[in-house]
Amino acid sequence: MKPQNPASEILEKPLADALGERYLSYALSTIMSRSLPDVRDGLKPVHRRLLFAMSQLRLEPTTPPKKSARVVGDVIGKFHPHGDTSVYDALVRLAQDFSVRYPLVDGQGNFGNIDGDNAAAMRYTEARLTEVAKALLEGIDEDAVDFRPTYDGDGEEPAVLPANFPNLLANGSSGIAVGMATNIPPHNVGEICDALRHLIKHRDASIETLVNFMPGPDFPTGGMLVESRQNVIEAYRTGRGAFRLRARWEVEKLGQGTWQIVVTEVPYQVQKARLVEKIAELLLAKKLILLEDVRDESAEDVRLVLVPKSRNVDPEVLMASLFQATDLEIRFSMNMNVLGADHVPRVMNLREVLQAFLDHRHEVLVRRSNHRMRQIDHRLEVLGGYLAAYLNLDEVIRIIREEDEPKQELIRAFTLTDVQADAILNMRLRNLRKLEEMEIRREHDALTKEKNGLLELLGDEALRWKRIAEGVAEIKKKFGTGALGKRRTDVADAPAVIEVPLDALVEREPVTVICSAKGWIRTVRGHLTDAEAEDVKYKDGDSRGFIERCETTDKLLVFASNGKFFTIGVDKLPRGRGFGEPVRLMIDLGNDVDIVDLFRHQPGRTLMVVSEDGRGFRVEEAEVLAQTRAGKQVLNLEDGKSARICHRIAGDHALIVGTNNLFVIFPVSEIPVLTRGKGEILQRYKDSKILDVRTFNKEEGYKYTYGNHKRSIEMSGNIMKKGSSGRICPAGMVKDGKLT
Repeated sequence: MKPQNPASEILEKPLADALGERYLSYALSTIMSRSLPDVRDGLKPVHRRLLFAMSQLRLEPTTPPKKSARVVGDVIGKFHPHGDTSVYDALVRLAQDFSVRYPLVDGQGNFGNIDGDNAAAMRYTEARLTEVAKALLEGIDEDAVDFRPTYDGDGEEPAVLPANFPNLLANGSSGIAVGMATNIPPHNVGEICDALRHLIKHRDASIETLVNFMPGPDFPTGGMLVESRQNVIEAYRTGRGAFRLRARWEVEKLGQGTWQIVVTEVPYQVQKARLVEKIAELLLAKKLILLEDVRDESAEDVRLVLVPKSRNVDPEVLMASLFQATDLEIRFSMNMNVLGADHVPRVMNLREVLQAFLDHRHEVLVRRSNHRMRQIDHRLEVLGGYLAAYLNLDEVIRIIREEDEPKQELIRAFTLTDVQADAILNMRLRNLRKLEEMEIRREHDALTKEKNGLLELLGDEALRWKRIAEGVAEIKKKFGTGALGKRRTDVADAPAVIEVPLDALVEREPVTVICSAKGWIRTVRGHLTDAEAEDVKYKDGDSRGFIERCETTDKLLVFASNGKFFTIGVDKLPRGRGFGEPVRLMIDLGNDVDIVDLFRHQPGRTLMVVSEDGRGFRVEEAEVLAQTRAGKQVLNLEDGKSARICHRIAGDHALIVGTNNLFVIFPVSEIPVLTRGKGEILQRYKDSKILDVRTFNKEEGYKYTYGNHKRSIEMSGNIMKKGSSGRICPAGMVKDGKLT
């Protein structure tokens, strides 16, 4: 036979198409077989295979555990051809009572801790199933679910578990696939069961009603859920949202009026050791001024001690500052993206997730009932053969001893089926003494009664849902009570906003902000004198720009030539004797945009912002504070124009001078007050631009220095109409491009 030419199998295809097909295959594999849980049993394939492999090893809750390495070996050898580390990590997480609300694996040995320490190697630890895992597997051998071939075709594995436990919501799930992710928090199984029973009776129950039964997640590490009810309802309605979770704390009284705060529960998935390390770092950086010390006095329980700076500190304010700066408060994002029964990934709301579990339980009930019916029919058929043999025992013995084809002769003589004939022939002699008619008829009657009950169940949907409701109630009784079922995360109203003064987070000290003409910014300790400011060194080719005396708790306002205001915390600025850092690294200031002004924020002030073409308006300083790096657009500009002036108003009249040496004076009250816009024309120009702005009180007049003499502008006759071109400036009023 001529060997096949491999080149003939090569298909020409554009690289983009080939890559697209392969990436799509990878994406589908990640979504379907790795990252997203099944809505019915709440498990990913690796977890499902772990539990199934452990059930085959007979690792029941009542049997001795086996080495974790044995379990992992079976999983990767029979069902999951991936790395042993990933499989063991999955097993470890199922055993950690601080990671899953209802552990599926009972681990013996070191399985890690809440500090973030890793588990011991798999050769040192042992594992077996818990009662919760046993409930998930209940009915696995009764045709309750479909099986599919394993990766090598050498065996079969379940496509989904029967799941007599609402595992998806009870234990939650998280994962990142390609283009999608899932993050489902754990809940209290008693509350889930109450919601399930209500949904059985009212299939169209509203999300608000279900939230009455399930007020929010129940995390294994406890804590306080401080989210408003409306936000919780909205999250469950859409399947997406976030829950604010805080550590549980209390004030512990000491002697002589002193006290300390003790944290007894940390938020879910927060490593305690890393949390303590972060608080210590903030203390060293002087970012937590109200806190004196932090100590970890935890043993088996959590006990973090927070020592205040003074006994006069308000505990609520201290904790509010810590909630802002550390992981003592977190936002747990929820994204209920799951694989449905049709294996299609989608985001489900709370009712859809609960209904999918109930529909799965209904299907499992029907399949198990049909499986039991087949077993009963087979047994009844066998019992019919036994009864015929009992009534004709001597003839049966004769046929077996004398006939060459005893099976065919039994079928012909007593009108038996193949199954009945085989049962008689396979019966041991010692069982003949038990072959009594009363026993046969008693078993026959019991099986017939059970069969009639199953027929009634399969024929009555309402009865099936009643049976499912009874099973849900049994789950609640078994897992929703006692220490395991008690709610650990308290649900509280959204807390009142506590204003934490900035000096509670940053140590207040005087500094001088130095910003060069090219935008290199830094701070030096203390307030520089004018003489010291003149001696400040700058990079070659750079020069003085702005010098502002501040405190570390202040905020800087930066006004740019594009009409935007930016806000920078003084405590965030670099310190030292160097030249600092470019301010453009701290805010989104383009290379084609210049800094017009830089000054310390003072609440209550009013600013005047003016573009180069003389348009401007007044704006309250509090309105220009920006919350992000992108800044806040305040002054809208004509094409080709730029912002030129940001003046802090300090009087009732304004003096504006242009590059044409004309000035105009008018009342400040004529300038409009806006939060954003182009403003109005304050001085009209032709072939010139605005030069400078001053404000002053009319009673005092505007004074300036000319040579060695003090001069002033007479107000009478010099107050003009806003927007006029103006009059010629007196000699000496403008010097070096500025009003003197």
